[in-house]
Amino acid sequence: MSPAQERAWSELSPRYLIEVPRAVASTSVAHGSELDPAEVWGRTAPLIVEIGSGQGHAIVHAAAARPEADFLAVEVFKAGLARTMKDADAAGVGNLRLVEANAPEVLTHLVPAASVDELWVFFPDPWHKKRHTKRRLVTAEFAALAARALKAGGMLRLATDWEDYALQMAEVMDAADGFARAFEGEWAPRFDGRVMTAFERKGRAAGREIRDLAYTRI
Repeated sequence: MSPAQERAWSELSPRYLIEVPRAVASTSVAHGSELDPAEVWGRTAPLIVEIGSGQGHAIVHAAAARPEADFLAVEVFKAGLARTMKDADAAGVGNLRLVEANAPEVLTHLVPAASVDELWVFFPDPWHKKRHTKRRLVTAEFAALAARALKAGGMLRLATDWEDYALQMAEVMDAADGFARAFEGEWAPRFDGRVMTAFERKGRAAGREIRDLAYTRI
């Protein structure tokens, strides 16, 4: 991390970071580590979770715009979390918490079942080389974990700038138990709650179309 990120981590992690018991890996989550949202945020409010929050541009903006909701950023890269905390502090955001952990383990062990109102996966690593596509996040296994975490009527929002990944996402989620499309046509309208980030700009600059998907937990 840069010196500024090191300072942010040292000074701000007690305020923003949720410490979780580990299993084996440094970003794992031990079984039995379920958090209590009312205790973490000090209130009962809609809970929005972003998987792969990166440097936090989308979730910090959203948390500042929606103070009535609680936000959880899930990321494995410490530098990105440090930047998120730094920007959240500068924006005076108090309804955001962060966790340094693998997304599947967060959805399995950390968030309570049927506790999440919205789950966001924006511009996940496309692993665009054919031999690497098996590493992609959005699979049938992920859909099952998302179904566990979301409340009835909750929303899963997805976005990518890689066409073949968008097609894979649609195929997976259309076949997933407990979900129904929340849009008509081939793709969902751009989610207006998502601020334009560097990932989206980069994709557009490269001539790639941004594709959104949205599914309701039924």
